[in-house]
Amino acid sequence: MKKQAVNRKYNFPDADLYVQSLERIRYAQRDIAQFTKYGYDKHRLKAFMDKCEKFRQLPDDDEVLGDQMVTTEKKSISAEKLKGAIRSVMTRVGMKYSNRSGRYRKFGTAKLGDMTDAQLLFCGRRVARVARQQIDFLAEVGMNENVIQKVVDACRQFENALNIQQDKVAERDIAVERRTEQGNILYDELVTLCNIGKDIWVETDLAKYENYTIYESNNDQKIARKERQGEV
Repeated sequence: MKKQAVNRKYNFPDADLYVQSLERIRYAQRDIAQFTKYGYDKHRLKAFMDKCEKFRQLPDDDEVLGDQMVTTEKKSISAEKLKGAIRSVMTRVGMKYSNRSGRYRKFGTAKLGDMTDAQLLFCGRRVARVARQQIDFLAEVGMNENVIQKVVDACRQFENALNIQQDKVAERDIAVERRTEQGNILYDELVTLCNIGKDIWVETDLAKYENYTIYESNNDQKIARKERQGEV
């Protein structure tokens, strides 16, 4: 059964989640005597801090995306080398046969520039195979094992680059899922802490109550600050 995608529970950047969590932990440390009455003691607060540190150490999407982009660039370079090796074969084939002939079309290179990665790899292997089948007929235009081997080698290099790039894509998916899972755990703990904090101060201290308000954006914080200033 396919695993369901993990959805984020919060609508602000991971960096904001981390900063807001640390800020609320400091407030809870200040109010630890009151928090203890809810069963939320310094040990749970320490565990929350440890979760924050674990979350901070996870690679962010820019980092894993950068790794993926590097492998994609290398794959693209390998693809162009393979196309070049194929064209070298087809130039010779074109000198011998019309590009409308069955012998030419057997190589299957008509849409070389528009092929997907998988199609290009299959094409390269087919070109090498068909060229070997016709090597005696194409010898007079310079077809030999060295020319064919360049296609074979380019196929192998391209396949390797393609596999590495696909591995990085998968690694990025895993990293995003792991970060989302850890972020949700952090957010759940933040909500719990803030609910306790607000309950402690709701009837006695508005400023401290506001300390435990979770903001989804910097603009939310600015609006709240202006509202408080207007009330003063």
